[in-house]
Amino acid sequence: MVPVALSAVVAMSACAEQNGGSSASGKCDSKIAFFGARTGPNANLGINIYNGVKLAVDQYNAKHKDCKVTLESKDSQGDEKQAPGLAQQLVQDQKVVGVVGPAFSGESEAADGIFDQGGLPLISASATNPSLSQKGWKVFHRMLGNDNAQGPAAATYLKDTVKAKKVFVIDDTTAYGKGLSDVVKQSLGSAVVSTDTVQPKQTDFQATVAKVKSSKADAVFYGGYYAEAGPFVKQLRAANVKATFVSDDGVKDEGFVKGAGNAAAEGAVVTCPCIPGDEAKGTFFADYKKAFGKEPGTYGPEAFDSTNVFLDGIAAGKTSRKDMLSFIDSYDKDGVTKHIKFDKNGEIAKSEIVIWSYKVSGGEIVKDQEIKATS
Repeated sequence: MVPVALSAVVAMSACAEQNGGSSASGKCDSKIAFFGARTGPNANLGINIYNGVKLAVDQYNAKHKDCKVTLESKDSQGDEKQAPGLAQQLVQDQKVVGVVGPAFSGESEAADGIFDQGGLPLISASATNPSLSQKGWKVFHRMLGNDNAQGPAAATYLKDTVKAKKVFVIDDTTAYGKGLSDVVKQSLGSAVVSTDTVQPKQTDFQATVAKVKSSKADAVFYGGYYAEAGPFVKQLRAANVKATFVSDDGVKDEGFVKGAGNAAAEGAVVTCPCIPGDEAKGTFFADYKKAFGKEPGTYGPEAFDSTNVFLDGIAAGKTSRKDMLSFIDSYDKDGVTKHIKFDKNGEIAKSEIVIWSYKVSGGEIVKDQEIKATS
């Protein structure tokens, strides 16, 4: 994804050595942190990640009953202004040996440098701005493809599947939305008929709707999050604009359909460098549904994989940040979403990047097709 700030913490509770419980190193007080939004306008995306983390921790605890991990949560509300303070809290707690997150690109830009200074390893299951891996942060890792893969894939979908000749591109000015839209514009080239920007928390989109209508575009690409995308599409359709609406992983949430209304949202397409929940390997899909009473949401499988990398490290006795970082950098193992192996910049191996399109049908976001990832 891409969006904003999010934070949570996974903690290992004290283990009673007289009961025989210990990790490989004999320590049972390590913590893992999840960082992201559980409240705020884009909270659903953070909750999906939190649930994936929680499922992994619960399964780990079931196998390590005398040396458990405790899950804590730090809610960033998707607000990058809160991110530095929350990151500093985690850095100061020396028992924290890993962070699942931050969830959004904006909060990642604000927090990841602090994590790097503290030597605290992180794996984001959702932040997709390409520049995050180019800052020289040794602790940075990303469980999914970035927008240099998603952007061209979205453009390919617009050209080859939608058959769009004139595309109007909009972004929400966030690090995520603008960054992705810039890649899409570059990939579409002369097919871009016009552009515009909206703002986070904006509710009246009539000016942009009028521009889209006058452009006679046959497709719209929107870079941003579902909180604004839903009302925008509702107003777009109310103005009788028929252009196909295509957006990104930040819009891949039921909140988009709710904000737009079923009729306006119908046929909308979103792309995501995340797999459909039912495409995950093993028993993840069934386990998630049993635990939370619903199918896995966006980034849930990737969050599950991210957490299990840290849990594998803890089980192997990697209870210092330095040891955990070395463990992650050399990780080479199958997860439920892909084979997990990071390059020198913390990016997932290019051969493992997948981009899917999803379509709104009957009021639900359902998987459409896998798009070839290019970068």
